[in-house]
Amino acid sequence: MRNTMLQIRESFWFIPAVLGVLAILLAQGLISLDHSIEERQLHTFGYFFYEVGVSGSRSILGAIGGSMLAVAATSFSITISVLATASSTYGPRLVRNFMADRGNQVVLGVFSATFLYSLTVLRSIRSQSSDNVAFVPDIAVNVAVILAVICVAVLVYFIHHIADSIQVSTLSARVRSELVSCVDEMYPELPPDNAVAVDRSDPALSGDVVISADTSGFIVTIDEQSILRHTVHHSCTVEITTAGGRHVLVGDELARVRSGEVSAELITAVRKCFSLGDARNPHQDIDFAVQQLTEMAVRALSPSTNDPYTAKNALAELAVGLVPLVQRNDIPEGRVDEQGSLRLLVYRTAPTAIVDTVFDAMRTYAVPNPIAVTATIDLARRIGTAARYQHTRDALMRQLTLLDDAYCASGACTVDIEACTADIRTAQGDIESSDSRNNGRTVESET
Repeated sequence: MRNTMLQIRESFWFIPAVLGVLAILLAQGLISLDHSIEERQLHTFGYFFYEVGVSGSRSILGAIGGSMLAVAATSFSITISVLATASSTYGPRLVRNFMADRGNQVVLGVFSATFLYSLTVLRSIRSQSSDNVAFVPDIAVNVAVILAVICVAVLVYFIHHIADSIQVSTLSARVRSELVSCVDEMYPELPPDNAVAVDRSDPALSGDVVISADTSGFIVTIDEQSILRHTVHHSCTVEITTAGGRHVLVGDELARVRSGEVSAELITAVRKCFSLGDARNPHQDIDFAVQQLTEMAVRALSPSTNDPYTAKNALAELAVGLVPLVQRNDIPEGRVDEQGSLRLLVYRTAPTAIVDTVFDAMRTYAVPNPIAVTATIDLARRIGTAARYQHTRDALMRQLTLLDDAYCASGACTVDIEACTADIRTAQGDIESSDSRNNGRTVESET
């Protein structure tokens, strides 16, 4: 269900389709209201709505309908041009951000809905009815004029919005917000109430029945709560052995049953909790969320673009998501039921692996550019001084050593990497001192 909702949200057709249906219903409702007013011979509405007659109403509706269709076509030819530019400049995987942009969807919906409304009202106008009386839905025609005025305002908004959305700061901020949301969902500040540490040497976890994929594609979402409910129902323990964003083929492993009875019903139920798609998205795929900003930085450093300041901006946005990630406690991988029995083992990508992905890419492409190297070192400093665990700081130290070697091998050696490592070591000492003081207070309170 969640995967379906995400696909609907990121599609161009849903909101325009809804607004189009609403426009047709509104037109039919106002036409019926006009019929009712005419049958009852109520003319008080003439004081509030301008009456233009049969030919005038047809001209107005024809002008509104034709112009709205032309404006919609022109506006979204601009959008396609922007998509092509963004794809070639920032990366094709960022096009989905424009597709999911609610503003673009609403603009297309308003233009197309106004066209459908005008067309529906236009077909109801008659020069003469069966009783030789002309029918003009005056209220519906006046509402069409109001919609046309709204469309002018929407067009002005669209021009501003499309010019703003292609800016580097706007695009990187949107991608950064997706990264922060993914970090908050997959690595929350507080562990779930049913999270427990797992001893993998426990003989009770010796089961090894594989639950494999029955289709191919990228894992878009994993419904861990549903899997937990199925394991409770079947009194078994399941380990998720893959993560969002992984590409699987038919027969590839998704999960394993570690204990309890295994049935075809359980395997089918767990398999359905893995939603597969044709493309990755950042909702449960932190690697993809990080990759989007890393790709912006890497593409900006290509010889054809040569824009190190865009790379610097992308690395700064990466820090917004990665610093909270390394500050948080490790989440226990076990999940228990209400009776305290272990039912589920979840999978999370290690923060050190995420950090290595970023710095491996930057070391490969940023070395010839001092501005990009400085921004990379600054990212390492911000992550390293905030990191909670020693293994994260060790990973950053290793990456800085590799970056220093690569940078000096290029003959530059103009950036002070040692100052960054010194800051990280200082932060490490401060954290260790703070931990020692906290442990001392805990011992005193227990005593």
